[in-house]
Amino acid sequence: MRSWREAGGAPEHITRLTWFITDKKEYLSRLAEVGEAYRSVMGTHFPAMTMVQVVALVEDGAKVEIEASAVIAK
Repeated sequence: MRSWREAGGAPEHITRLTWFITDKKEYLSRLAEVGEAYRSVMGTHFPAMTMVQVVALVEDGAKVEIEASAVIAK
């Protein structure tokens, strides 16, 4: 599978993000860290976002999983 960069994508091509988190309280207590990580990848681009708290994620120990949709014109 190719990465979004290999396909010619950039953060501004992302139109929607769905964040799956396992612990809302922990997420909220670490917003500064999450924000720093977000800005390092996305800059100041803020597509439509949804957050869902879940019981668990597929990867053991994972705290956050992010699903993204993007539109890349050819």
